[in-house]
Amino acid sequence: MSPTVPPMHAEFDPCVNIPSLADLRAAVRDNDWARTEAYFDFLDDESDRAIASGLFHDLGSSERFLERAVAENPGSPLARTLLAVRYVYVGWDIRSSYRAEHVSRDQFQEFHAWLRRAEGLLIDVCAEYPTYALAWAARLNTARGLELGGSEVRRRYERLAEHHPHHIYAQTSLLQQLCPKWGGSWEEAFEFARGCLRSAPAGSPAGRLVAEAHLERWLDDSGDNHSTYLRSAEVRDEIMAAADASVKHPDYRPGFHWVGDHNDFAGALSLGGHHREAAPFFRTLGDRATESPWGYAGDKRVQFLKHRKTALSKG
Repeated sequence: MSPTVPPMHAEFDPCVNIPSLADLRAAVRDNDWARTEAYFDFLDDESDRAIASGLFHDLGSSERFLERAVAENPGSPLARTLLAVRYVYVGWDIRSSYRAEHVSRDQFQEFHAWLRRAEGLLIDVCAEYPTYALAWAARLNTARGLELGGSEVRRRYERLAEHHPHHIYAQTSLLQQLCPKWGGSWEEAFEFARGCLRSAPAGSPAGRLVAEAHLERWLDDSGDNHSTYLRSAEVRDEIMAAADASVKHPDYRPGFHWVGDHNDFAGALSLGGHHREAAPFFRTLGDRATESPWGYAGDKRVQFLKHRKTALSKG
């Protein structure tokens, strides 16, 4: 019997894809600091806490709520860190996702001003709470945006990894820094991705780093036309082996990262024309989609639906 093809829908709302996040969004929209703090206190996985903080990207003007929370709870590392995270998102939205040559001087100045405000908060939190993972993870993004260099980003990552060695959110952040577009090299990027997978426990989400490294290489090679890089059998086999060691392993436990994990594998395989191999990841996902990697190939919704339809018809 052929698999049932789901309706043509792609869901990018993180609060639909990870229903628990809807409670956090409601708390912030209600300007309820007690509920917001309780939500983060409930999460016992540091990567989940970092991913949850990403919700502040789309919570417009939430910096005013967080500024009040900091004023009323000046000793709270969570309040200061979430405010810094929000400042970082405000800054990145001003900068935009374009390459540096397409960003104006005024945009850069505003971008850096917001990041310096965030960095000031995070420096204090990390000085007072040296093992506070949420703040160290956020400092990877400020270091990259302020162009402090790969050595500084690595130093911050290593401080985090001393206490949280398999922090997938931090690992994906450092991987970006190691790509050539941020001053790194493909040798550094792939060495890091493969090293994280080798050192991780079986069933870790670290396998997605291998898929992400190949996606970044494909994107860099593409220029005005989509590259054939991902079509390589060698690339396909490494991505499949990484999936076997992570999301397809019986010890895999889906935290908040699981939707991103499966989208990375589905994207890396289907964008390389390996539709049959991509099908199991699409079946697991259903309608759940993420901005990356589908936005790399054009309209994110169109790309997700097109590749899902092809994969399910062949898989």
